[in-house]
Amino acid sequence: MSASPDRFDRQRRFAPFGDEGQRRLESARVLLVGCGATGGILAQELVRAGVGELVIVDRDIVELTNLPRQVLFEQRHADSGTLKVEAARETLERIGGPTRLVVHADHLDAENLAEYAEGCALILDGTDNLPTRYLLNDFCIESGVPWIYSGVVGSSGLVLPILPKQSACLRCLFPEPPPPGTLETCDSAGVLLPAVAAVGSIAAGWALRILASQELSSITPNLTSIDTWHGDVRALSAEQREDCPTCVGGEFPFLYAPAGRRPVSLCGRNTVQVPGSGVRPDFAALRERLADSARDWTDLGPMLRFSIEDFRITLFGDGRALIEGTDEIDRARAVYDRLLS
Repeated sequence: MSASPDRFDRQRRFAPFGDEGQRRLESARVLLVGCGATGGILAQELVRAGVGELVIVDRDIVELTNLPRQVLFEQRHADSGTLKVEAARETLERIGGPTRLVVHADHLDAENLAEYAEGCALILDGTDNLPTRYLLNDFCIESGVPWIYSGVVGSSGLVLPILPKQSACLRCLFPEPPPPGTLETCDSAGVLLPAVAAVGSIAAGWALRILASQELSSITPNLTSIDTWHGDVRALSAEQREDCPTCVGGEFPFLYAPAGRRPVSLCGRNTVQVPGSGVRPDFAALRERLADSARDWTDLGPMLRFSIEDFRITLFGDGRALIEGTDEIDRARAVYDRLLS
């Protein structure tokens, strides 16, 4: 009777990966921030590959509109409003294999990031907002942990592996976050699963290479741009900027933001105040971007009010917002990040 085949035999047969790469992968601890669209692809591919431990942090619940693009969730998860991390763990555990899953239903911020990232060889971006990405960039450059930026909107996306002190960081390419409300998001421009899957798979490929490599100096990251509607894939040079404030200048403003800039639930008002970045939002761009989904616009000069979904939002000139319709800080912050960041 023949011996049972090795689960990872086909991976080991890929020469650049091999037995040593599999061993390194199975001993690695990885932090995944967000397990929705791109994060779901990343989680599934790393678990199937046999990563040693996958730590997942996500604050959201499963909703019906997630299902066309978020591969870890099913209709029953949306019907019951299951926490995404719990639904993800259930789905990933059914795959089997050696991976240890550690999940946290939490909002990742500057206070808990170091705790969740302890011992991790790599951090993966499955988020849906820029503030968290800039936070990850600050933390990883300061601590020397590689991370992979992944962003998707509509049919297109970007992937950038970031090796601290060796390659371009996020602020080399995008020195400052754009004013709130100016960028398209999945809520305004939509998103297609093929784009999510393509970006997630490219990021997962970089993850396997980073985790399997003995010497990261042998890796030269690039910025991958992909559009699955037009079938366009480009690999662009991503060089470290000599004047980068973070990876050259050693500035980490997103990691060491003042403690006072935190959301707070306003007692008895079913409202949460979410602090802004201090950058004035582009009200006109926001109105144009949310024209199909928001209603009851009121422009009061220094502030803008509108309704969307079950919320009434007041946005101020410093980026601060009042989110009426909930007293749950994490939910309000998720709404802010999704619509206004």
